Formats: sequence, C-alpha cells, structure tokens
Amino acid sequence: MKICALTMVYRDYWALSQWYAHYGRHLGPQNLFVVAHGADPKIQELCPDASIITVPRDKLTEFDLSRGRLLNGFQTGLNQVYDWVIRTDVDELIYLDPARYQSFADLFEQNPGRAQFSLGLNLAELPDDPELKPGMLALQHRRRALFSAHYSKAWAVRQHVGLRRHGIEIRPRHTEAYPFSVPRGVYLVHLKYANTHALAESDTHRMQVASEPGRGTPGQSWLKPDIRNRKFADRVRSLPPTDWEEAEPQAYAQISGEPERDRRIGLIRVRDVPLNLATDLPGWFRSA
Repeated sequence: MKICALTMVYRDYWALSQWYAHYGRHLGPQNLFVVAHGADPKIQELCPDASIITVPRDKLTEFDLSRGRLLNGFQTGLNQVYDWVIRTDVDELIYLDPARYQSFADLFEQNPGRAQFSLGLNLAELPDDPELKPGMLALQHRRRALFSAHYSKAWAVRQHVGLRRHGIEIRPRHTEAYPFSVPRGVYLVHLKYANTHALAESDTHRMQVASEPGRGTPGQSWLKPDIRNRKFADRVRSLPPTDWEEAEPQAYAQISGEPERDRRIGLIRVRDVPLNLATDLPGWFRSA
C-alpha cells in the first residue's frame, strides 16, 4: 500500500520539523510533500528528503478558500499515484493506538472507506514542562492534553474526496447517505499550544496575514491571538485531568455520533460540541 503525507506551511519552522520527523518516521521522507507558501530555502533545509512545492505568496484574498482548493488539487493528483493521502496542517500529527494498529497501512486495511476521521487533542505546555530545544519531539516532553471536537478532523482520503472546513467535501446529492465513521484509536494531536516560544513566532505571522487588505482573510482568532491563547490557558488551569481510560471513551462517544451534514455544499464533519475533558496522555504516545 502506497501512502503519502501533504501539508502547507509559511515560516512555522518548529511545527514543520515536528511534522517531518513524525510522518517521515512512519511513511519515509520520500513520501512527504510540503507546499511552501512563498519561496523559502529553510523549508528544504528542515525537510531535506521531502518534495517541496513552492507557490506564490502574492495574493491573500479568500485565503482559506483558495488554500483549500489548491491543496485539494494537489491531493487529487497525489491520489493518482498513492492509495491514501494524509493531509493535515503542519502543526497536526496523527497518532495510532499501537494496541489496535501496527501502522497506517494496517489502519487503512481495517477501515477501507474513502475518508478517515480522528479524535482531536490539544497538547498543552504546563509550567513545569521543559523548554523544547531543536530536535526534541513534543510528545516526548508534554503530557497534558484537552480533548477537542473542533480538531476531530478528517485527515486522510483516497480517490476523489476533498477536504474542507475540518470535514470532507463530496457531491451535495450524496451528503445524506454518505457513510461516516471515526475509527477507535486514531488521534489528531494539535501542537499549537505545546511550545510557548514557537506559538509567539507563529502568531506574529498569522496576524500579518489577517491584517492584509481584501476579502476572506482569516478572522479574529488570527488577528487577536492573545485572546485565544488566554482562553486556552484558562481552560488548562481550570480543568482537572481525568484518567485516560475514563476520559477517552467519553470524548469518543461525543464526537462519533451523527455528524453535521451540510447538504447545500456537500460537507460532512464532526459536530463541534464542547468537550470539557483534560487528560494526561498514556506513555505509548511518547514512542508512537
């Protein structure tokens, strides 16, 4: 089975190094594809054996829509060569419970649909956590995570399924009957809050994008990231950790039910329900 991973990046170097290390270990770096939003030689330095595709950065109007269409186009092309394309943001890593799956190929063989969804986790940095130096893997030095329906995203597709707004994009007439399932033991770990120093740098770039003139640029969460960051920090402080064996089934039950089905545009995604659950990740995350 041929599997590749695809992402897009603009100067988020720390997250890119985590993405490259993780997916390179599981898929082989020769099966990684990075779309560089603007020419940047440092991306090739960080991902020496990946394929780098550079696209111009001279137009930010309708940023999210244009970005999604571009990546769906690349993804469709890769699906002509690969059986499955894994596509996540650069700060998102997919982890598989080793008690259920030996590899990504094993997961796809056990779940042969056309799209895969995940249970989302926001990884947090606690006050006593060590600073992440270059080369240190986040999951080896961070333990606290908050479950997230928002990041319970579609992350892998085959054939002609597109990704959009954290879900899958199909022909509208198929929306009602299209099968939906979230495999057990599949987790999307969002790294944005796991490294305070990297977060400050990436927020600077996001504010620049959100401040650009034109329609369709990202909204308040990019323009005023301090508000979003404080809210997350407050949640980390206020939610006592629940044991993984208790918290994970609760979170899974809430996100794996009937999804949101937008019949107008042909979109299926996990319902964005509040998951007020924090946990400490089990040890297998450190080596998975």
